[in-house]
Amino acid sequence: MRRLLRIIRNVVLLIVAGVLVLAGVLLFNVLTRASRQVQVAAIPRATVDTEGAAKRLSEAIRFQTISNFLNPEQDANALHGLETHISQSFPAFNAAATREVIGGHSLLYTWEGSDPKAQPIALLAHQDVVPIAPGTEKDWQQKPFDGVVADGFIWGRGSWDDKGNLYSMLEAAEQMAKDGFRPKRTIYFAFGHDEEVAGTRGAKVIAATLKARGVHLDFVLDEGLLIAEGMMKGLHKPAALIGLAEKGYATLVLTAHATPGHSSMPPRETAIGMMSAALARLEDHRLPMHIRGAVAEMFDMLAPEMSGFSRVALSNLWLFRPLLLREFEKNGPSEAMVRTTTALTIFNAGDKDNVLPGNAEATVNFRLLPGDTQASVTDHVRTTIDNDKISIAPFPGNTDPPPVTGTASKSYAALNRTIREVFPDVVVAPGLMVAATDSRHYAGIADNIFRFSPVRANSEDLKRFHGTNERLSIEGYADMIRFYRRLIENTAGS
Repeated sequence: MRRLLRIIRNVVLLIVAGVLVLAGVLLFNVLTRASRQVQVAAIPRATVDTEGAAKRLSEAIRFQTISNFLNPEQDANALHGLETHISQSFPAFNAAATREVIGGHSLLYTWEGSDPKAQPIALLAHQDVVPIAPGTEKDWQQKPFDGVVADGFIWGRGSWDDKGNLYSMLEAAEQMAKDGFRPKRTIYFAFGHDEEVAGTRGAKVIAATLKARGVHLDFVLDEGLLIAEGMMKGLHKPAALIGLAEKGYATLVLTAHATPGHSSMPPRETAIGMMSAALARLEDHRLPMHIRGAVAEMFDMLAPEMSGFSRVALSNLWLFRPLLLREFEKNGPSEAMVRTTTALTIFNAGDKDNVLPGNAEATVNFRLLPGDTQASVTDHVRTTIDNDKISIAPFPGNTDPPPVTGTASKSYAALNRTIREVFPDVVVAPGLMVAATDSRHYAGIADNIFRFSPVRANSEDLKRFHGTNERLSIEGYADMIRFYRRLIENTAGS
């Protein structure tokens, strides 16, 4: 009996010792992770013609530049109107820079630098917008294309995505041109016209044009991650996330082939039945989750800024990784950061209630984590559905994830510093852009690609992207203008 008690006591002591060692390791990792936020001196808050800027953006919203992949000239008149509005609204910049129309409707401005040896940079935005979901027009507080300025906001489709970025760049450049500023290195302002439908006629052509001219860019800055307010548990400051990486885009069209016939004599296998089973298997067997690359860097940078258990968990991913992944799986936006997502978007089959269709077609959209490819996702689909009667075809515009940008460059440091100067209350961290942007077309001509929109957003604001009641706060828009002005000063000033 005494021997048994000694064994039990020793086991308990070992367990206690193990717990203490584990607690010590966890605490050590927490305490040794100091903040790595860049310390910057306060700068004067630049004066902005807030009322005039809001008016010009509201006017831009009224041009219904809705892009359409199948009908590329659908918005031609609206794009011509927007082009004229830009020329008339920013005369000093148009006089200082050279303007070209590329690919029919995209705009490329070249603001020549004083030092021909300095590597140029490019600021990107897009002119086109997505349509209003049919039947939701009545849900808008202000009509989506009226460009109303009210209640401290500029309302309408494109106010945020992406005319807000486009016009804030122009507002900053216009004021700087009026002040007599000339950049030391050349700045390209590249405004595509079909980003919402893959950018193949706009940004891709601009990038090819620059490549043909021998242009190689130090960095590209495009729309992207935001200043997230209240969206990260344990983080009490807004987080300005710079997209160093972007997911790839792969849409696959699945077609189930069967024999058409009368509904009174259905066979065991039908086109709709096979396709339904295949889609259910794809949703039930999603690709695995990973914390790697830019997402791992983000957690590493934010860990010292966290409080409570969030700080412990992010400082000890070696132990808490499975727990974090289970939490991410509960929420769509967070899950998208750690998984190549599977989205069933279109289903077409049949046209009469008593006829069995010969084909059923479904469209599935995947957003690829860096490390996955179109080929690997196609293999996953083929293996998962396991049905030779279903063909798989890629959609035009598919792209693998572009290369990941590092954080060691001078351009990243300048972007980081600019954010901290204009938004002193935020913490800055790298991140992964889960949507596709025009910037991916510049991968072959740029050393660094960043995806960041200098605007504050909370979880409710995210619903407005491509959704109902899109709007941009007037004060937030003024800060966007301040940001682009300061970025130009920091990266292209003398």
